[in-house]
This record gives sequence, C-alpha cells and structure tokens, in this order.
Amino acid sequence: MKKFYEKYRHVLPVIVYFVIYMTWFNYIETNRASQYTVIHMNIDDKIPFVEYFIVPYYMWFVYVIAVVGYLMVKDKDGYYRNFIFLSFGMTVFLVISTLFPNIQHLRPYIMPRDNVFAHMVKHLYSIDTPTNLWPSIHVYNSIGAYFGVIHNEKLRRNRFINYGSLTLSILIIMSTVFLKQHSMFDVMTAFIMATVVYVFVYRLDVIISLKTNYLLRRHGNERRI
Repeated sequence: MKKFYEKYRHVLPVIVYFVIYMTWFNYIETNRASQYTVIHMNIDDKIPFVEYFIVPYYMWFVYVIAVVGYLMVKDKDGYYRNFIFLSFGMTVFLVISTLFPNIQHLRPYIMPRDNVFAHMVKHLYSIDTPTNLWPSIHVYNSIGAYFGVIHNEKLRRNRFINYGSLTLSILIIMSTVFLKQHSMFDVMTAFIMATVVYVFVYRLDVIISLKTNYLLRRHGNERRI
C-alpha cells in the first residue's frame, strides 16, 4: 500500500482540486445571484455566430485531460507546473464569479441554421448558463495545455503534436466567441492572466524551486536524525 501511495501520490492534488472546483462551481451555478454585471464589448456584436465551432469547443475537454494525463505519467515536474498553472487560473475564476457575478446576453434567440451542429449548440446552451464566464476558463486552460506541451521536450520535438496542439488551442479560443459563449473581454482577460501566471510558473520556475528547497530541507533533516 505504501509503495502504491508513493508511486501515485502526485495524482492526489488533481482529484482533491477537481472535487473542490466542481463543488464550488455547482454552488455558484445553483445559487443564483440577485444581480449580475453584464459583460460586453462592441466587437462582440461584429463577430458572427458559427455553429461549426462547437466541435473544437467540445474537444477542449479531451485536450486538457489528455495533456494533464500525459504529463502526470511521463513528466512529473511538467505535471506539477501545469497543474499549478491551471488550478491557479480556475481558482481566480471561482473567486471572481463568487464576488463579482457576471452575465452575457450574446446568444442568439433563434438558431440561424438548422443542422446537427446547431442542435449541439442548443444542447450546450441548455446545460451551461450564460453566467459567470469571466475570465474564460476555456481560453485560459487551452493556453495552459499548450504550455504543457511545449515545455515537455518529447512533445515539443514532435512537430505533429506541437503544431496540432497550437492549432487546436487557437480553434478552441476562437470557438468561445463564435459560439457566443464568451465576450472578447473574457478572452482578453484570460490571455492577460495566462501571461502573468506563465512568468511565475514557467519562466521564474517558482513551483519547482519551492519543491527543490523542500526536498533539500527534508533530506537534511533526515540526515541529522
């Protein structure tokens, strides 16, 4: 049992955070605020509704899970960096949604076309409220997943995965506005937050530095004992 724990204990943070995130998010969604601030930019009205973007929008779920899962198994340091990057942004989103409830009114009342993709969008609208969307986690986590790919040597050197990941990230980000799920304000603020967190997590390598210092202190204490 101890060997199993030692081998897979790095998985525990994801499980614990997932439970916390979903509990908090569901609480926000089910306990509606009495007043919401409308998020809107003039450019939002110039962006057309394109239902075909529902495909990359849904691919986001597989994309993020696949990157985190790969790093979890193949690159523990990369996994810890990526987990901190993603969870930090998601926590900021939860705090903003709790303290500053927001909403958007961009969704079309009637679908301009009748096809399978439009029906998929209708289903998305039925299970996802147009509230608490700032900053866009779809955008932020897509950027984070791409950072996870390019900061893993094996994935970065595979041109198909590298450029495929970049392309998918761009399509997912575009899908948030073409499906009228987000305002450009949500997208822009997600980029700003991703840039700031990237500096601390990947450039300054704060997380790995803290981990290294902790291990050095731990081994030092064990030797003294």
